[in-house]
Amino acid sequence: MHPTGTLRGIAAMLLACAFFACMDALLKVMASHYPPLEVMALRGLTALPLVCVYIAWRREAAGVFHRRLRWRLHLLRAALNMTMLVLFVYGLQTLGLAEAYTLSFIAPLLMVLIAVPMLGESVKPRHWWAIGLGFAGVVIALRPERGAFLSMGALAVLAAAVCYALSNMLGRLISRTESSASLVFWTTAAMALGGSLLAAPAWVPVQPGHAWVLVGLAVTGFLGQMTIAEAFRHGQAAAIAPFEYSALAWGLMLDWIFWRAAPDVWTLGGGALIIASGIYLVRGETAQPKPAT
Repeated sequence: MHPTGTLRGIAAMLLACAFFACMDALLKVMASHYPPLEVMALRGLTALPLVCVYIAWRREAAGVFHRRLRWRLHLLRAALNMTMLVLFVYGLQTLGLAEAYTLSFIAPLLMVLIAVPMLGESVKPRHWWAIGLGFAGVVIALRPERGAFLSMGALAVLAAAVCYALSNMLGRLISRTESSASLVFWTTAAMALGGSLLAAPAWVPVQPGHAWVLVGLAVTGFLGQMTIAEAFRHGQAAAIAPFEYSALAWGLMLDWIFWRAAPDVWTLGGGALIIASGIYLVRGETAQPKPAT
């Protein structure tokens, strides 16, 4: 991989984290006014028009609508993504962005574990130490001696991380035969349509003053999806992925700017362990010798 391409990928990943952090901050704003199901539906409804325009511009509609779609996997992945977003929004009602990000960073470790039965991959003995270290970081961040394990918001974010990890594994399976445009479209459509149906019984009318929030959700979510795709297109995953943890810095800054909140030393310490273990696992993949060809 050319160094220029890797640097371009790193820059794109940093931008993606900034866009997604802004989107999550807007989700937190919405979470204080609307039910989590409705927030999830609004996220899909605002993003769907931009996704459709992008697919039309790229002329990828043929890859989205074809007879060989793996409907069962798409439906399962859509259900996981919808559940993930609802749980994450629920967690944001009581947690700061930095706290939520710290707990959600367990997802890469979970993906390593899930890949064993789902994709037939193996875990090296030394990687188990990194996974154990990451879970120890979660325990530290949750501060069980202070009863934080009973926090429904924290548990919701952890459950959201599990859904995210499972969704990513399904995405890897689907992407073997389908385009990334297909993944993005059907997930977004499910959030918009399925989410609206689920949220309809308890739907709260959207306040006119929140129109700018909805526009912000659409733009930041769309730009985040585009830049993260750009990141992995130009750089090796093992070189790019560690920069995803820059989201924590954005979470800390946005928490302070908008809510004058900051995580305590336990959250930061646990987050450091989780991030260190995640980076070790990613770097360990590049250290594997390539088979001779």
